[in-house]
Amino acid sequence: MIVGRREAWTGRLLLVLLMAVTLMPFLSLFVTALHPSGSYPSGLEWPSDPQWGNFVKAFQAARMIELIKSSVLIVLGVVPLSLLLGTLAGFAIGHLRMAGRNLVFLVFVLGLTLPFEGIITPLYYQVRDMGLLNTRWAIILPLIGLFMPFGVFWMRAHFVNVPEALSESARIDGANVWQLFWRIHVPLAMPALSSLAILLFLWTWNQFLLAIVLVDDPLKRTMSGALGAFQGQWGTDMPLLCAGSLLILTPTLVIFLIFQRRFVTALLQGSLKG
Repeated sequence: MIVGRREAWTGRLLLVLLMAVTLMPFLSLFVTALHPSGSYPSGLEWPSDPQWGNFVKAFQAARMIELIKSSVLIVLGVVPLSLLLGTLAGFAIGHLRMAGRNLVFLVFVLGLTLPFEGIITPLYYQVRDMGLLNTRWAIILPLIGLFMPFGVFWMRAHFVNVPEALSESARIDGANVWQLFWRIHVPLAMPALSSLAILLFLWTWNQFLLAIVLVDDPLKRTMSGALGAFQGQWGTDMPLLCAGSLLILTPTLVIFLIFQRRFVTALLQGSLKG
């Protein structure tokens, strides 16, 4: 199908408008962060004397190094285990002929409809009874459970499209189920695994609700969760608050920009298979 010149220019114009709408809030944060501390700028007015030191001050006031360490520990606790469990379950449901696999998959699909807000109250009491309140485990363990339905759904979509002939050939050569999984299917699933890892990293790093409800100490939260305490301390200083928000946002943007090509490739492969 040949796209006409008018349709092509219309598409480009819509993309430019969409990009402008997306970047406008970040531009507003950046311009506001450069105003003198304690001022209340309006609009996108560029300051006559940009205060670049606001970023340094916000970095020190938020104790950003400690927040980064806490977020990294939480990510290391959530992402690898979520990938392992999601891959194992996705392989069993999507490729192995296990009994009741459709019913099990339906349960995981129903789990996708479960909102964080709907379980936060019972989750709080359960974590409290386990003695994990105000610890990083109060964030890690619930996130692993909450990410499981999506992880299983994502990996099952990959394994269900792998040709059965690969497994049959490996079985003829004497491979058992464990060898079949690790030596053949996991290497083939690397695009799906890498894109899932990126999503889990972004969701864990940006987790806000669980962090502020289950952990009182801001230095044990994710960076996004610690933003609530930072806002409470510096909420009247808009330039400093904007500078801190941008610093907290930067790691996720960097990770996405670095791995966006791999992520888009995995999505396109999934659409072509589906």
